[in-house]
Amino acid sequence: MIYLKVHVMDVETGDVILADVFNRYGLLVLSSGTILDGDAVSRLLQHQLEYVDVLPKKSAATAPQTTLPYNPQKTRETMQVAVHSAKALYDTAQDTGLIDADLAEGGFLSMAESVRGNHDVASMLLVLNQKDDYAYRHCVQVGLISYHLAKWLGKPEAECCSIGTAGYLHDIGKTKIPKEILGKPGPLTLEEFETIKKHTVYGFSMIADSIGNPDWALPALQHHERLDGSGYPHGIRGSEIHPASKVVAIADIYSAMISTTPYRKGKDLMNVLCELHSLSFGKLDPHMTQVFIRNMLPNLIGKSVVLSSGETGTIVMTNPSDFFRPLVKVDDQFLDLAQMPLVSISRFVEEATA
Repeated sequence: MIYLKVHVMDVETGDVILADVFNRYGLLVLSSGTILDGDAVSRLLQHQLEYVDVLPKKSAATAPQTTLPYNPQKTRETMQVAVHSAKALYDTAQDTGLIDADLAEGGFLSMAESVRGNHDVASMLLVLNQKDDYAYRHCVQVGLISYHLAKWLGKPEAECCSIGTAGYLHDIGKTKIPKEILGKPGPLTLEEFETIKKHTVYGFSMIADSIGNPDWALPALQHHERLDGSGYPHGIRGSEIHPASKVVAIADIYSAMISTTPYRKGKDLMNVLCELHSLSFGKLDPHMTQVFIRNMLPNLIGKSVVLSSGETGTIVMTNPSDFFRPLVKVDDQFLDLAQMPLVSISRFVEEATA
């Protein structure tokens, strides 16, 4: 019998699982003899299982490809370089009023290449969740999220990189906003908020004049537009909004909510995903938002959480029928929050100590 240890991204429909597959907590994920299809592969990914023993449907199956293990220190170093690159890009734009196309695209593509193969997007974003250099961290986060969401939507690699670069540049217009307004710790006046809103128009003009790429310029202009017409600067609706702008809008909101700044503490991952879910009814593109949520939730498996009951546990499985009430292991018990309406996740331990 010929069998292979294959990465889950390389299995084919019709391959057969040769041995029971368990996750790191000893829960059975797939039984021996399971014929792989899309749903079975999704379950493997949900439990962050990378390799499985399969009997290939073809005797000449390809060998497994390696992936990068998640390395917190290397990721931290990569993100720090990315933040410095973003600062150089934004400082140049502020000094000259122009954008260096090579610095913009090269800075993002270098970062994307460095993290390619790391599947734990949530942890990569948490590395960036610190109080200093918020503006530059935010553009790095939005670029990364936009890139990954484009991939999850099935876009070709070149388009994913373009959308990621658009996310990286989305706030470039803020280099024309007075620093005393951008850095104001308290509530903005109506006049100050109207000034802030102009960063969308400034960003569009800067990208259009410097680079002339509408796929980068339109997301800078439209990332605050909403499907129901409630956004700015032009209050456009639905299909009037460029598809890349819809991706960047989701990334921008997620990053802003999750991030800690000198003036506020970031919200926990689960609550942010819940809020995005609510916004998918009228404000954000519903399909894109649901794809984002479905792909982010598996990254939460293995994360430590504090429950409303005061207990500390670990997420071991997400619930496909109720995204935000997973299975949590507390000591030797498994708590299915979908069956416990009075218990919920209060916060993530990683974020509480970030």
